[in-house]
Amino acid sequence: MQRSLVKRLRALGDRIARRMSAPTLKIGVSARILHPQPGGLGLQSKTRQYLEQTAAHWLMSRDVLVLMVPTVDTGGLLHRSDIRLSDYARHLDGLMLQGGADVSPLTYGEEPLSRDWTGDRMRDEYEIELLHEFIEAGKPVLGICRGLQLINVAMGGTLYQDINRQVAQAHRHLTDAYEKNLHAVRFEPGSALARMYPGVTEAQVNSIHHQSVKTLGRNLRVEAWSEPDRVIEAIRGTRPGFVLGVQWHPEFHAPGDAGVLDSDPILDEFLRAARRLGAGWS
Repeated sequence: MQRSLVKRLRALGDRIARRMSAPTLKIGVSARILHPQPGGLGLQSKTRQYLEQTAAHWLMSRDVLVLMVPTVDTGGLLHRSDIRLSDYARHLDGLMLQGGADVSPLTYGEEPLSRDWTGDRMRDEYEIELLHEFIEAGKPVLGICRGLQLINVAMGGTLYQDINRQVAQAHRHLTDAYEKNLHAVRFEPGSALARMYPGVTEAQVNSIHHQSVKTLGRNLRVEAWSEPDRVIEAIRGTRPGFVLGVQWHPEFHAPGDAGVLDSDPILDEFLRAARRLGAGWS
């Protein structure tokens, strides 16, 4: 009995030592894109790619290195490059698709119902390629808000271009209150999210979107719905590896705020997958 205990303690010590000596996780975050403005001068005439601060700080709260993954121009006239998005997938341990502009309806085979909903086709194409490179490299992917929608479209699914116009009796998922606009989500029974939050059947999350999943993409399952309108709020990949998308912004949930869903389990699950699949820690 005593020998068995010593053996287990020794094994635990070995695992802790390996963790302490393991390299720091490197997580890539897809870029938001600001396109040149018509008639713009100076910086307004340039394409700008940026990382939203709260998303970066949420990841960095676990002492990981965060690197924004820019679009790659392999055919540039001024600066040619042999770098590919696959190089980022090979060297980084995981990918987070951050929020931002609408996914263009053209990307999933529809015409925009309004000029305000044309989205960002350039960003769509870049992020879809980036997503597939990380999946093919066996690295985990977490999609937030637009990131969930992008995952669904990349897997062959479609979106409601505007919830209020296309979903009967839907409540407002986007208001001027921004991240203070809340609604309830309910976890799909037996889902991984339900297991991550034992005893929680319904929780409050922020809501900052007017598009949502219409038809579910291939090799995806639903993990959470909004209440009471049943808008899809979380999806997960069914194939080996780790692909998770949440429609809310967990990075905007203040730590310790009992009024909203605790975001720590989502972040920790993603980073555990990055250690296991990306960095290859035991």
